[in-house]
Amino acid sequence: EVQVVESGGGLVQPGGSLELSCAASGITFDDYAIGWFRRAPGKEREEPQGLSCIRSRDGRTMYTDSVKGRFTIASDGAKNTVYMRLNSLKPEDTAVYYCAVLQDYAVEEYGCYYNTAYWGNGTLVTVSS
Repeated sequence: EVQVVESGGGLVQPGGSLELSCAASGITFDDYAIGWFRRAPGKEREEPQGLSCIRSRDGRTMYTDSVKGRFTIASDGAKNTVYMRLNSLKPEDTAVYYCAVLQDYAVEEYGCYYNTAYWGNGTLVTVSS
């Protein structure tokens, strides 16, 4: 059973930074990607194609326009852990951030697309002064 656990959320001032972690376990298939998604309070998911994702076999990454240049994704492959550094945070970045292991997927220039996803429970990021 694939299990995904996010951590690292919290309260940060505008312009500040956070690092989120995503620990995945129980992956029995060789080819997958790990992606980050978010949902703002009271809203539908605005970036259904994902904020960022990284492909396991070669480290290919994707960033959606709203976070490009501010967020950075990295993988510690040996530990099946993916990190996302969030810099220059804005109030509109306030959301629950979800990590997912993506199976039967595609990492394209503008999105991560998948047929199967294994989700964590999310971690809340609040950007406020």
